Amino acid sequence: MRINVCARVAVAAAAVLAVGAGTLPAAASSTAEPLARYYDQAIDWQDCSLGPDDTAGQKLDAAGARCADITVPLDYSDPGGRTITVAISRLRATDPAHRVGAMLLNNGGPGGPSLEMPPGMAGFMGKTAGKFDLIGVDPRFVGRSTPLDCGWDVGSMVFSAGQDRAGFKRSVTRGRDLAERCRRTNGDVLPYVTTRNTARDMDVVRAALGEKRISYFGFSYGSYLGQVFTELFPGRTDRMVLDGVIDPAKYSQTLLADSTAANERALGDWAAWASARHETYGLGRTPKAVLATVDRIEEAAAEKPLRVGKFRVDEHFLPIVFFGGLGSDLDAARAELATATRTLARAADRERVTPKPWLAGILASTTTEAGSHQGSAQAAILCGDVATRRGTESYWRAIQADRATAPFSSPLTHNITACEFWDRPAEAPTVVDNDVPALLVNATGDTRTTYSGARQVRKQWSRSRLITVPGANQHGVYGDYGNACVDGQVNDYLATGKLPGRDRICDAR
Repeated sequence: MRINVCARVAVAAAAVLAVGAGTLPAAASSTAEPLARYYDQAIDWQDCSLGPDDTAGQKLDAAGARCADITVPLDYSDPGGRTITVAISRLRATDPAHRVGAMLLNNGGPGGPSLEMPPGMAGFMGKTAGKFDLIGVDPRFVGRSTPLDCGWDVGSMVFSAGQDRAGFKRSVTRGRDLAERCRRTNGDVLPYVTTRNTARDMDVVRAALGEKRISYFGFSYGSYLGQVFTELFPGRTDRMVLDGVIDPAKYSQTLLADSTAANERALGDWAAWASARHETYGLGRTPKAVLATVDRIEEAAAEKPLRVGKFRVDEHFLPIVFFGGLGSDLDAARAELATATRTLARAADRERVTPKPWLAGILASTTTEAGSHQGSAQAAILCGDVATRRGTESYWRAIQADRATAPFSSPLTHNITACEFWDRPAEAPTVVDNDVPALLVNATGDTRTTYSGARQVRKQWSRSRLITVPGANQHGVYGDYGNACVDGQVNDYLATGKLPGRDRICDAR
């Protein structure tokens, strides 16, 4: 998951799409008849903006992108039944003479919108972008696709167990409540909100675009989605980049458990950074003093929820702020977390405070109903994929086992989620046991998708190559991190289709 769990349109009816290398004018000619109407559908491209407040749509329009809705079956075993729509955007190739084909994009999550990605990706790709139609896809029930909202009063199923058993019991109650709300409001669609069905939707998008194969760029959870697609539809991918790589064998309802140690280390690194800037942030002159400030804030939130502007922040949601801030070790990201920590420290002293935009955004999306749509979709995807009844005590034991060495991380990364109370998934998780040529990218200190995942996928996919960024506490390296070595290697591969001859190392700075 990139940051969420963490997470990166005026044409009447385009009857004929531009056909370049690697495309078929009639992509569904060999499709089984029951799905032919989906694979053969014409795409009605429209402007992307939905109104004056739609900044994402306006940016897409300004970049020359167009948007459309693709019709897909809710249940692929019943293609004649209920349908839903999947929202896509397209920024067309500007170098048609050297066009490679369409590249589908996913920004992670699960539950992360990806419709708005093409302009940003085009900026990172430079001239290479001209070879591709860049396709942003909001997965089923995410963003502008047919929505799913369980009517939660919070926006996240991920929260900390807190400091003691009473806090953990509250977590159990909340997880059960979130699951029940989804079952009550959307029980008829929950069995179909899965990664496997999103991968099937991708293949419908591929065919509707007129492509024989697609290229793919997936961050974080998007790496798992890409792996599932290659397993369900072998031979239908061209160039593939996975950045922040999930080990599919560890994809579970406690997906973050593997990141416990990485987050603890990242917190220590950030504390060292903040202590060197005590004159700016006032959090402590030593790393130990900064960590003591964090502890003091947590203790105050456990005693009584902090008042942060219009938000109330208790011990269950406070750690999410730090978790979100530790996704990057760039100075700008560390400064945002330091500023937020200063605000929270004042709130812990029971002062009246107003959060800056970064902190306000996290609190709105996690502690209020404003994040219900995305949080509901995230839960539905993860729980629909891998929900298992482990027993509530198993989570408490896991928290306690790591609490001594990871007091900050373990109550969050090992905590119970709504998946414990979800109905059994309609399909078993995908077993990824193929071998695909792909370019994998991971930082060794990634706080979401740990480096071990990238190494495991590299081992399984013997034809792939791995770019490693040692020493970086960074989730999602390409583009945002500004690493010329990584960006250059990725762009060379996308431009030529040739993987590096060996795995590569790119220094963090």
